[in-house]
Amino acid sequence: MRKIFYFIEFILIKLFFFILKIIGYKNGSNLGYFIGRFLGPIFRSRKLVNKNLDQSGVVDKTKYNKLVNKVYGNYGRILAEYPFLKEFRNNNLNKFIEIEGIENLNKIKKDKKRAVFISGHFNNFELMALQIEKAGIELCTIYRPLNNIFLNSTMEEIRKKFICKNQIRKGRSGTRQIIENLKKGRSVALMIDQRVREGIKTNFFGKPATTTTIPAQLIKKYKCELVPIYIERERKCYFKMFISAPIKIGNNKSIKEITEHLNKILEKMILKNIDQWIWTHDRWKK
Repeated sequence: MRKIFYFIEFILIKLFFFILKIIGYKNGSNLGYFIGRFLGPIFRSRKLVNKNLDQSGVVDKTKYNKLVNKVYGNYGRILAEYPFLKEFRNNNLNKFIEIEGIENLNKIKKDKKRAVFISGHFNNFELMALQIEKAGIELCTIYRPLNNIFLNSTMEEIRKKFICKNQIRKGRSGTRQIIENLKKGRSVALMIDQRVREGIKTNFFGKPATTTTIPAQLIKKYKCELVPIYIERERKCYFKMFISAPIKIGNNKSIKEITEHLNKILEKMILKNIDQWIWTHDRWKK
């Protein structure tokens, strides 16, 4: 029964993608926003978003409804923008993205440094790895396969062709593959904002949350550069991407201390545009 539902979902999204290509990027992104606002709560619990906002304490409860609607609208935009990642890759949509700190990428490439790029699920987060690889940096990135096996094959194809060719499945074997890539001189892009099964409890907005230690381990063991990346949405379907200069981490810092520091960086990113983070991750689940 579930496979039938997944297949129907796959057909509907493929049809949606076809329509988006006809109406174009701007109209497609705007259509995605309205669809996300109305259909988002069906797929992602509004109660969970409200619970996460309660846990974080970043905004007054009177603002929840408006903020949550924007979160769902952003979800819709992200989905609607997938068919256009090829155009971003081929420089046909360059006017829709501004990059601040491109010189930091160029220096990493020139010096042949290995970097751990960290960020979270902000706006069209796929554009970050896309732009890093497009700048000429050998990169690998982690992804979580979709539950829908039919749709997952489409998304994997998009990711490998237009985002980052070295895609690694999340899991223990994925961690080994990251290390293999680092040994080959490649950098890695990691999302650090999701709850993980294997991690440590560290403060996130003042409350303990299970957090991945992989970035901290890589930085400490392999002496990689630490480079935070952030992307914000401007004027609906325009983006501004920020590439930080590498952050120095002292050799005496423990894995826990580095992980806590990374959470602090993530908090600052979220607070820049509270409605532009995907609040549906069960971040504080015990």
